[in-house]
Amino acid sequence: MQKHSRHSALIVVDVQNGFTPGGNLAVADADQIIPLINQLAQQFDTVVLTQDWHPEQHISFAENHKDKVPFETVELAYGTQVLWPKHCVQGSHDAEFHPALNIPAAQLIIRKGFHPDIDSYSAFMEADRKTPTGLTGYLKEHQVDTVYIVGIATDFCVAWTALDAVHFGFKTYVVEDACKAIDLNGSLQKAWQEMSGQGVQRIQSSNLLA
Repeated sequence: MQKHSRHSALIVVDVQNGFTPGGNLAVADADQIIPLINQLAQQFDTVVLTQDWHPEQHISFAENHKDKVPFETVELAYGTQVLWPKHCVQGSHDAEFHPALNIPAAQLIIRKGFHPDIDSYSAFMEADRKTPTGLTGYLKEHQVDTVYIVGIATDFCVAWTALDAVHFGFKTYVVEDACKAIDLNGSLQKAWQEMSGQGVQRIQSSNLLA
């Protein structure tokens, strides 16, 4: 199979125990996309993995807010925050990459959500929209101009990553069948509308594996 141009990178978002069946914030059937992601990764010279990596007292955990339950929202200094069940706590089994994820050639792991007072969905920028992760600089220094995004969840961390990728000047593709969504109150349709409105291109894995 032909590898993609060295100017392209694959970003694999949050394929962790916490977001797959049995995890603390499990997305239905999310483990089923992992073999496809492993296959896609073989097509790229540059592969980046993201890893949700929260402290116990993270501001996004419902249990850290009095009288709040998961999936309610609160207003924080940077805007509206969805509250989640406690998940992907630093050093826990829940935070580890799923054992089926097999991408030994990945060069970079971007950990996100490790600041106690800021959530982080995007691989590029934390939710305060001020704190960069360093990924933009890494990709640009490696002459990458095009990114393909896969992983969990389509309507949160994948979508935020894709929108930021466009914002920072990358040609951006989301590989729909290599992602899984939470779909909370219509969030999946809204995410696709927002992504396509900003120029994110929606493709299938067959477009890459042909």
